[in-house]
Amino acid sequence: MTTIEVSTPPRWHRPLLALTWASAVLAVIAGIGLFADARILTGVPIWLKPFKFAVSFALYGWTLAWLLSLLPRRSRIAEWAGTVVVGVSVIELAIITVQVIRGTTSHYNQTTPLNATLWSIMGASIMVLFLAHLVIGIGALRQRIKDKASAYAIRLGLFISLIGMLVAFPMTTQQTGVEGITGAHSVGVPDGGPGMPLTGWSTTGGDLRIGHFVGLHALQVLPFLAYALTRWAGDRLDAQTRARLVLVTGSAYASLVLILTWQAMRAVPLLRPDGITLLAFAALAAATATGIGLVLSRGRKPEMVTA
Repeated sequence: MTTIEVSTPPRWHRPLLALTWASAVLAVIAGIGLFADARILTGVPIWLKPFKFAVSFALYGWTLAWLLSLLPRRSRIAEWAGTVVVGVSVIELAIITVQVIRGTTSHYNQTTPLNATLWSIMGASIMVLFLAHLVIGIGALRQRIKDKASAYAIRLGLFISLIGMLVAFPMTTQQTGVEGITGAHSVGVPDGGPGMPLTGWSTTGGDLRIGHFVGLHALQVLPFLAYALTRWAGDRLDAQTRARLVLVTGSAYASLVLILTWQAMRAVPLLRPDGITLLAFAALAAATATGIGLVLSRGRKPEMVTA
């Protein structure tokens, strides 16, 4: 008697997919606003913030839904946390959009009772999102994923993105000297000064959004690295070597997030690093290259299995 094994199709998290599509629609609307609305706020087109946040949440929602679909066993707690992520993400996007329509800022804005209330709601939503994301990370940590490279990529991606969320906290403690504004992205210079195209990151001072951005997108970068190693180097590198390469790269990625945040906290622009920052980058590059070299020197080709 022959037994046929039927694989279960991946279970995608529908609320996260709905967040992805809703964010994509908002990105299109905000993109139109960039050209149709001439208003400038904090030195950039007023619709730039909702555009960037919408794109970011579209990527975030889809990536979380994809990662949850890869878990070998269904985790109801992680799925519940994913639904919580959707709820607080919608709140944040809605407040950002409403404030743009009103012609004012959303973040750190306590200039009126209404603005202060909306900012308080946003702050609470961000904390809830952080905790829900942490629950998903713990859920992934408890699962046994067969491919070690993918396991490392998913877990490191989830937890480094948590670091990315945490490094945004100093933004709320920046002193601006402007009444009613209780935080800032830039360090050493006012928000709204000269900035890089599209991102708006300061070119004259430190900018805490850089480490925040890089940290958040570990969620996409590391799983893609694991996929690329399997897809294009699977015939030359065994599973253990691929896993070690992801581990080395993930450790370097986390270090990069911390260095970028440290650079910003010292009011040093990204494109004009000082000597000590260059030394830190050089040390990280050397350590990463050494780690990769050691892993590759010990790597083995996968064993050929003959029928």
